[in-house]
Amino acid sequence: VQLQASGGGLVQAGGSLRLSCATSGRPFRSYGMGWFRQGPGKDREFVASISSTGGTAYYAESVKGRFTISRGNVKNTVYLQMNSLNPEDTAVYYCAASREIVAAAEGEYDYWGQGTQVNVSS
Repeated sequence: VQLQASGGGLVQAGGSLRLSCATSGRPFRSYGMGWFRQGPGKDREFVASISSTGGTAYYAESVKGRFTISRGNVKNTVYLQMNSLNPEDTAVYYCAASREIVAAAEGEYDYWGQGTQVNVSS
């Protein structure tokens, strides 16, 4: 499975961005998908995940109510809509695919994209 993340950029606090992660390879429908991020000087952390069917989603407490993960199984793409961004959201965002139906732990993910940079200015 190959993953290609895009959609990052520079945005002011309070603004929005939508990240996309296009996949290719094995059937997209069989994978749970997730987004992680790594801020400056920080460890990579879980952001959100969605089940293979799209029926279940999980969020980190820090983004709950502001971010929404979704997937388009026709386009083999997973999205992360990010609203009400703040400078603490500045990070490289990574998408990942898991053979599990849904996964939250980093160790449960088998494939990773290259990351897309998000910068939020105050």
